[in-house]
Amino acid sequence: MRNPVTTARINRHEYPTNEVPDTLDALGETVDWLLDEFADSPVLRPQALSTPLALAQQRCAIDPQAVKFETWEAWVTAMQTGSALFAAATAPTGGTVTCRIKERERVLPATGPESHLNAGTWATAFYLAMICRDNDRLRRLAEVHVALLRDSGAVFDEYVYSWVGALQSFWLGRQDVGDKLVAAVDGTSPETLRYTDADLMSKILYPPMILLHRVIRRDAAEFGKALADALRQHKTYWTADEGRATSADGLVALGPLAMACLARDQGIAVEVEPEYLPKALLEYAWIGEIVY
Repeated sequence: MRNPVTTARINRHEYPTNEVPDTLDALGETVDWLLDEFADSPVLRPQALSTPLALAQQRCAIDPQAVKFETWEAWVTAMQTGSALFAAATAPTGGTVTCRIKERERVLPATGPESHLNAGTWATAFYLAMICRDNDRLRRLAEVHVALLRDSGAVFDEYVYSWVGALQSFWLGRQDVGDKLVAAVDGTSPETLRYTDADLMSKILYPPMILLHRVIRRDAAEFGKALADALRQHKTYWTADEGRATSADGLVALGPLAMACLARDQGIAVEVEPEYLPKALLEYAWIGEIVY
């Protein structure tokens, strides 16, 4: 039996939408072109995830609950692309991998480690797969060796690798998930951070860790409180200045949404009002509409 939790109502901050239709047209064309070209282009591959994700987030500017098919398709496309990048990275040297992206089978060459295939990109790809409930892609992402992420050459604080490990262990049912999650949380203290902005850490990167902890504990009441806090922190961060407030990156709370989807699927019925968690994405309303 589901244990419902109601979070406080947290309205999305105001976002200018006058130019969104034109932006969507331009982004849509760019995504279509990018998907046709990125497989064989080292120059384009770093944009292969960020651009479809930008389109998905921008669609939520005028479709905050993700009730339109085009919005769901954009989120699925971003998920498919992120997973495809890591499938190519882990494919045998000299080989290829076939991945379905936006209703087409696409052949990608094996790439091995690349600068954009770092721990941050992995977390984004994993969140997207959680939101889209793609268990097969989640499993494959969970099997990506952390060493490959380190070999990207990107510089991160150590906590992020523990966080990746915690997500992987959780999904694969390993016994060390608690230890890895504790290591990730401990690694977020200000005195241990060298490369991560403290504001970004406390308001955006840290809250999903607490949410996962509440899911593991199956603590519905505390999950609801932590989710409400995560959304308040998200709003505070993305309204700190005009640049953030007018960025589509803040329209959806990606990490908290992924954890809310997980909680819901684990039996914690999350009753939400805030537009930072598009209802159709949370409730998996488009199940069966797109072949993954």
